[in-house]
Amino acid sequence: MNHLLDLDTYPIDRPDSPACLALVESCRARLAEDGMFDLPGFLRPEATEAAARAAAPTMAREGFRHARRHNIYFRDEVEGLTENHPAMVKVETVNHTLCADQLQGNPVIALYEWPPFVAFLAAIMGKAALYPMEDPMARVNIQASRDGEALNWHFDRSEFTTTILLQAPDAGGELEYRKDLRAPDQPNYDGVAAVLRGEDPQVRRIALKPGALNVFQGVNTLHRVVPVRGATERMVAIFAYFDRPGVAMTAREQQGFYGRATASA
Repeated sequence: MNHLLDLDTYPIDRPDSPACLALVESCRARLAEDGMFDLPGFLRPEATEAAARAAAPTMAREGFRHARRHNIYFRDEVEGLTENHPAMVKVETVNHTLCADQLQGNPVIALYEWPPFVAFLAAIMGKAALYPMEDPMARVNIQASRDGEALNWHFDRSEFTTTILLQAPDAGGELEYRKDLRAPDQPNYDGVAAVLRGEDPQVRRIALKPGALNVFQGVNTLHRVVPVRGATERMVAIFAYFDRPGVAMTAREQQGFYGRATASA
């Protein structure tokens, strides 16, 4: 994997080495402090460019355009909220997606399936183990955003979100997020409403660099991608891992997210 990853700077192939142990501790501390961490140059520049270049023609031909108006929960009904509550306001998302079964031979698939990478993420997150999804579509996605498009405010389904930016747009495309906005026993609907109104001073914005590994606590961190501007599309790889084996989407979920389904039910 040395041809894909900068294993000199990030020696995740040597998990018991002092350098790797220090890296894990640093990432844990940044996750606790900032709600996320990024590792610039984790995916080597030539591998990053190769991944984007390989995905581009398939994205142009086959990328599923997902355009929808939604609230941040992606649900019509949320317990404890009326449909006119400020936390239920509708936002617009437009993006284009390639699924794992459309990415054969892409470097991001090799990285996703590499055991030391999975073990490194598990160590940072304090998990005994993490497992790749058994979903042939959802396990790895590459998402593209074009001029005027964006992934709007939402919470993720998984506890942690793992991405690598493959191609930056000409302008826009920054990640905005508000860490620890809710907890399992505290949905903080008023806080959600404040973010949506642009009234929360703790919202942060970062511009990611191509090749950087980015991990954040997506399940309790409200986040969005700022609308992209210019002719160059923003392209990001998204990796899905869970703390139990066998996770897969239903056919209905696949159809909703990707416009097609491989699951039988």
